Amino acid sequence: MYPPPSLPPRRDFISVTLSPGRSYDSGQGLRRRSFWRKWKQLSRLQRNVVLFLLAFLMLCGLLSYISVADEWKAVGSRSAEGPKVRPANPPVLPAPRRAAENPETFAGASPQKPPRHFRRGPPNLQIRAPGGDAKDQRQEEAQRRAEAAGAARREDNAQGNRASWTGAGTAPEQRTQLPPRKAEAPPRPSPQALRPRSSPASQNERQKAVVAAFRHAWAGYRKFAWGHDELKPVSKSFSEWFGLGLTLIDALDTMWILGLKKEFEEARRWVSQRLLFQKNVDVNLFESTIRILGGLLSAFHLSGDVLFLKKAIPYSDVNIGTGVAHPPRWTSDSTVAEVTSIQLEFRELSRLTGVKKFQEAVEEVTRHVHSLRGKKDGLVPMFINTSSGLFTHLGVFTLGARADSYYEYLLKQWIQAGKKETQLLEDYLEAVEGIRKHLLHRSEPGKLTFVGELAHGRFSAKMDHLVCFLPGTLALGAHHGLPADHMELARALMDTCYQMNRQMETGLSPEIVHFNLHPQKSRKDVQVKAADRHNLLRPETVESLFYLYRLTGDRKYQDWGWEILHSFNTYTRVPSGGYSSISNVQDPRNPQPRDKMESFFLGETLKYLYLLFSDDPDLLSLDTYVFNTEAHPLPIWAPS
Repeated sequence: MYPPPSLPPRRDFISVTLSPGRSYDSGQGLRRRSFWRKWKQLSRLQRNVVLFLLAFLMLCGLLSYISVADEWKAVGSRSAEGPKVRPANPPVLPAPRRAAENPETFAGASPQKPPRHFRRGPPNLQIRAPGGDAKDQRQEEAQRRAEAAGAARREDNAQGNRASWTGAGTAPEQRTQLPPRKAEAPPRPSPQALRPRSSPASQNERQKAVVAAFRHAWAGYRKFAWGHDELKPVSKSFSEWFGLGLTLIDALDTMWILGLKKEFEEARRWVSQRLLFQKNVDVNLFESTIRILGGLLSAFHLSGDVLFLKKAIPYSDVNIGTGVAHPPRWTSDSTVAEVTSIQLEFRELSRLTGVKKFQEAVEEVTRHVHSLRGKKDGLVPMFINTSSGLFTHLGVFTLGARADSYYEYLLKQWIQAGKKETQLLEDYLEAVEGIRKHLLHRSEPGKLTFVGELAHGRFSAKMDHLVCFLPGTLALGAHHGLPADHMELARALMDTCYQMNRQMETGLSPEIVHFNLHPQKSRKDVQVKAADRHNLLRPETVESLFYLYRLTGDRKYQDWGWEILHSFNTYTRVPSGGYSSISNVQDPRNPQPRDKMESFFLGETLKYLYLLFSDDPDLLSLDTYVFNTEAHPLPIWAPS
């Protein structure tokens, strides 16, 4: 075989000649000739493909422009036509002050630097329910763009109708509007709420310590659980319950009250951009109502920002996910506390929107429970069947878990509506007498007054820490004109709740205690079983301390709260950020962290401590606001 003849090397080049006397066109003519030559070198098929792609891109761009234009037009028309909504109670609280940069902390607790923001876990928490169509997605995208545009306008016009952090009062944001509703106008707010207050005095040292504790807890949530329900501070991770940013929403009004502007604004952005309720998840009606709906309504009233009301209405008006309801997995019953402790929130929602169905639904439950048989001198059983509507587990009575807030909401609904609903008041007064008659006893040797339980006629000296809400509730009733002996009982029970903390080696109350009924030299009044030694960072003791100090002025209640805050910092504070529930309040050397910070630690416990340490009786006045069972203040309605 002969080798193939060698071919001359192929040269690919473009020759360019610049003619004398002609101007240089900066290479544009060269580029035109080069492009045309390359185009002619393509095959017919290649040229057709390129032309087809160009035509397709132009068509897509035209369709996208039409779609976006229609959506912006729809958003603009809704904004122009919708009624301007104002908070039913313009905020009585002044704009929060910026907290001290280096608040005083306890010995051994170093000041916390503001952490850099970053996210853990999935970047998008809004899991859509099955069956969502493209139209829903376009509407949500338009809503997000509108929110972003509104945020930009607010930044450009800092002196406009936005929540102010420096004035004596705030004005609602007029650009954020509700869709029009064919309903009656909401009632007028009370005259007290219409008077803005001057700026509060500087925070005292104890309040600064609460702010420092909140910042440390928030730093852990922000670093390791941002946008998730609860922080796991020991493992630096998070846990989900509803997938709705539970801790963040629960803490909104606390941040406003403590004057944490930066944290509040950051949380507001998350609510605006990330909080959606199209999720295929089961949510507990009671817990989600008191924490999420209550938190949003409270944030609306305190800040005057209509965004929070807008978010509250879809929560109540749209089914979560599939909208299928069912009782708990472990029983066919619901607890009495759950079905009778959502009334404050839904009644207020009806007052704000003029939509009566929310109030009518929960008041029908109240009337139904009032008419049921099976009570004992105003005391109610713990369970109610979801099918028959009748009490179950008859003969068992407690003011602890599963029944506690039923009694609380009898009084608070009566206060909320201007003390006009006499049936609520009568049920509450009867229940207080039932407590005195059947559940009230005194321990040995310290003669502590406590509230036990009754099971089929047999008394048990068991008392949940949850029952420590009762001293505050009794004191609140006495403040609103109920018998003076209610305040005497409140003082006695407050002493007992304090001892439930003080007699523990860590200074923190266990979840459940048993009281000694027989004089024995070697036994204390308060006894704890091994299974009940945990502390969940609950607020009930400091809640009642707040009411007792606010209504009596006795500073020992402030001192007791200071001791409890010190114990939280000593035994539950996690150095990397956050606070953890503990398993053993009787072992100060090894309290055994449980790696969970409940949302109510920020939403209730620290809020009540801050209010307890305030000497300003007009800071969330008890004549203007009533707190729901998650410590979210809602306005007392104006008398007709």
